[in-house]
Amino acid sequence: MNINFTARHANITPEIKQYCEKRLKSLEKVLGHKISADIILSVEKYRNKAEINIKIKRSVLNVVEETHDMFNSLGLAFDNVEKRAKKEREKLRERKRRKTRDKDVFSFPVEKEEREKRVIRSQYYSPKPMTLEEAFLQFDLNRKEVFVFRKLGSEKWAVIYRRKDGNYGLVEPE
Repeated sequence: MNINFTARHANITPEIKQYCEKRLKSLEKVLGHKISADIILSVEKYRNKAEINIKIKRSVLNVVEETHDMFNSLGLAFDNVEKRAKKEREKLRERKRRKTRDKDVFSFPVEKEEREKRVIRSQYYSPKPMTLEEAFLQFDLNRKEVFVFRKLGSEKWAVIYRRKDGNYGLVEPE
């Protein structure tokens, strides 16, 4: 871990150095990489400004915070850097996952045929007998693609489904 301190119209006290080193060690644990950090502290009238630039393998994190107290500025800056570092880590994970996912898409069709097909049960039916109008109302309320119901007055089952053209289809077995 490389840390470069720069002070503009300010003094770098041992407490500030110790605080920055402690926070950077925790940040290094979060990232899992060696980091190089530039910490620039400046004072302009009543404003204490803390600027942190961290270089990681694939990216650079820059944060600038300004308050009335140097420790508050450093605390806010380190909090923002940690948020960004976690976000960068998630992006890196997602890139890795996307690469493995893309490999599955471009694999040979023979491998896809070897996969076992599963049956997934669903509860898109009504055990109680109902009229065709009630079935259509139930079908629209559930917003499913298929609805199975028993017709009122008989023991026959019927199926309502949504067609690709936006209309409804009805299947009544003989």
